Amino acid sequence: MKLKAQPYDIEVGRYEVIINSMDAEEIGILAGDRVQVKNKDTITAVVETTDAIVIQGRIGIYREAWEAMKLVPDEIVDVLPAAKPKSVSFIRKKMDKQKLTSEEMFAIIEDISDGNLTEVELTAFVTSSYIYGMDADEIESMTRAMVKTGDQISFDTHPVMDHHSIGGVPGNKITLDVVPIVAAAGLLVPKTSSRAITGAGGSADLMEILCPVSFRADEIKKITTRIGGCIVWGGATNIAPADDKIISVEYPLSIDPHAQLLASVMAKKFAVGADTMVLDIPMGRETKVPTIQEGRKMARDFMELGDRLGMRVECALTYGSSPVGRAVGGGLEVREAMLLLEKNQAPRSFMEKTMAISGMMLEMGGVAAKGEGAKMASELVKSGRALAKFKEIIEVQGGDPNVTSDSVPVGDKVATVLSPQDGYIQEISNKRLVAVCRLAGAPHDKGAGIMIHKKKGEYVKKGDGLFTIYAEKEWKLDTAIKESLRDPIMYVEGMVLEKIQVV
Repeated sequence: MKLKAQPYDIEVGRYEVIINSMDAEEIGILAGDRVQVKNKDTITAVVETTDAIVIQGRIGIYREAWEAMKLVPDEIVDVLPAAKPKSVSFIRKKMDKQKLTSEEMFAIIEDISDGNLTEVELTAFVTSSYIYGMDADEIESMTRAMVKTGDQISFDTHPVMDHHSIGGVPGNKITLDVVPIVAAAGLLVPKTSSRAITGAGGSADLMEILCPVSFRADEIKKITTRIGGCIVWGGATNIAPADDKIISVEYPLSIDPHAQLLASVMAKKFAVGADTMVLDIPMGRETKVPTIQEGRKMARDFMELGDRLGMRVECALTYGSSPVGRAVGGGLEVREAMLLLEKNQAPRSFMEKTMAISGMMLEMGGVAAKGEGAKMASELVKSGRALAKFKEIIEVQGGDPNVTSDSVPVGDKVATVLSPQDGYIQEISNKRLVAVCRLAGAPHDKGAGIMIHKKKGEYVKKGDGLFTIYAEKEWKLDTAIKESLRDPIMYVEGMVLEKIQVV
């Protein structure tokens, strides 16, 4: 059937078109089917149908498909039914609890990366993987497929270092210090980081306060080769592009399949050329890994996958039941991270974790003797070499190298929540802490966040400040305050959590 093309300047992540229901019936297709659209080029696109948005004789073409075909408005195109991708049958195979071959896994990941699968088909793959899991062969195949379907970086100098945290604990800002510490020792650290999805600020969100973080893969290589390290946003590259599309399905379902977590992390590290990595596994209440047994199993799985890929992986099981440091969110976290480099001052939990992870990397990189890594990391900070390297990174990424912790902006709308009584802090809820930070505006508002004054085990008197909320907008501050009082972030021993009375 010949139809007139009209553009729909909407990005949908795949080739997609919209056809009038009467034309669709004549062609013999339904919503969710595929068609070939031809002019001088040919694409296969997913079909939506409509009774009103597009009139008979026309075909609405979304941005990706329109740009790929280089169409002009009202151009005549041929529209023919097309078969589903072969990978759909492989997804059904996984739904039937069968093992996928490496070729089948590659076909699925390639179609995810190219946007050839509908949301229903992609969701079916994610949920079947979540329910039935994958064995080590499938996870390796998925990881390699994610790498091959995107950009890759290769360095001439080795080792190439990296570190990653599986997340789940607020205030985990250590990347901003670990990267310059390790780079200052002469090692390569091409750190691609994520933005916050459910948290108060990812490493890329924090670094963006100081300098741009969106770079292509070739630019990442150039920066790292020149000064030894970078801290950039992985989402700006075409590195493991299928991963972001899989995450977009996992997020609304609130699932994080074990196999896909392994593949996601390792694909991005392998693709940037890393051959040596330290994995931070925060564990404890309200984290992704509640017990040490589960943490040990996850560590073994990552190390096994590393062996299969030719990467050396070591894991650190870290305490995750309380925030790392006292700052959570945006500029507050950046200030705390910079203070460590500037004055060797930081809350104990933040200082110790930073030196431990950095030390492991320095030892694995061969520049520190076994057991001496943390000491060397501390010396790199005290000497000012780590701060100098951080300023180099900021400058080469397009920021102001003269920035200091004092000049990092934070929200000017503030309120301190006070202790209702004397006693010791019994508990801090990480989830509640992050929820209130987000209500205050994090991670979108860079100045929003919470500064914690008292941590678990510390004594407070009635009227002492427990934490201060920072916001950029008054109404967001008010919302955050109300929520923090309705459902407390901190619990002081003996405090009444709720009164239930007869009405």
